[in-house]
Amino acid sequence: MKNGLALALVVLASLEAASGQTRARPLRVLIADAFTAAYNLDTDASVALARDAVESAPDEPSAHRTLAAMLWLQVLYRRGSVSIDHYLGGVTKSDIDFPRPPPDIDQEFKRELDRAIALADARVRRAPADVQARFDLGSAYALRASYSASVEGRMGAAFQSAKRAFDLHEEVLARDPLRSDAGVVIGVYRYIVASLRWPSRIIAYMAGFGGDKAKAIRLLEAAAAHENTRVDARTALMLILTREGRHAEVERLARELQRELPRNRLLILEEGAAAIRAGHGVAADAALTRGLAVFERDDRPKVPGERSLWLYKRGLARVNLNRLDDAFVDLHEALAAGPPGWIRGRVHVELGRIADVRGRRAEAIQHYVTARKICEANRDSSCLNDAGRFLRRPFTMGGT
Repeated sequence: MKNGLALALVVLASLEAASGQTRARPLRVLIADAFTAAYNLDTDASVALARDAVESAPDEPSAHRTLAAMLWLQVLYRRGSVSIDHYLGGVTKSDIDFPRPPPDIDQEFKRELDRAIALADARVRRAPADVQARFDLGSAYALRASYSASVEGRMGAAFQSAKRAFDLHEEVLARDPLRSDAGVVIGVYRYIVASLRWPSRIIAYMAGFGGDKAKAIRLLEAAAAHENTRVDARTALMLILTREGRHAEVERLARELQRELPRNRLLILEEGAAAIRAGHGVAADAALTRGLAVFERDDRPKVPGERSLWLYKRGLARVNLNRLDDAFVDLHEALAAGPPGWIRGRVHVELGRIADVRGRRAEAIQHYVTARKICEANRDSSCLNDAGRFLRRPFTMGGT
């Protein structure tokens, strides 16, 4: 499972951690509020709410699992690993090289998740027919898989935990077909397996995983209609449908989620990025311009390199629209904003495209060579491919 897509989907799989249906109302409210805060990028508030949940219900696995999930999401946010681009084209390969999280957060995460697993496992042992207990245990193992893959880079450990989560949620759905919320974990892992190269897929099948992309998408679409997993399932679908080239649907999902999560400016970024991929240049420029204005007004902590990402995306949209002067300004502002390596490399590709269109081939080559060096250092295969292609053949509007 050593590919960027697999890592991304393992990460997304555990986001339905707040779905317990049999909890007392105050705990459900605390958990729901914690996830709403996290989804709205209020990460500190989400951790505080989750700690309140643990304090109010110390023997409930969902409370401990929620706190662990909030800590994990906080780590990803502070690293900047929050956009679909991180899970396409090889950017995630550099994520595994990130430094470890602060020891206190790492220790708290593991303590809370271990407690969640122990409590849920004890309930399954006491009451093997308890569907919710199996759901809770599977969700905790999904979260462990996510952390192992995205934070620790331990793909073998992620595989083992993911298999446990898959089996438990398959059992939930077999025992109660109405539990479509279990389809998030099952659908995500089925898509991962179906996307693996043949030797790895055989190993996954031998381990007991199922594949089938179409079935995976159907499971996630059903989970998107479930009250407890509507956000998680649609988030996973955005990544999967991007991978499948269904970009207009991703635009729609991003707009739907914006209505539900109005403080999450990154959903506007994903709408604009999906519009670029769909070839909807005018819509992309409009969404990204709107999002940049939201970004500038938002006084909360930002994702590292976020301003450069917004400017790069709008610059890309404007290159595609042949608005080269405006694109040039955006791209140079992106470089001045201190972008992470993968964004810097891609900005140079776009500056090279602008130079090619203007007939400045020597300048374009210089940008592509710079991009290739940066992208190689950051192991960004998508950027490397673009830089290499345009080094071989100049970019032309309406052509390459």
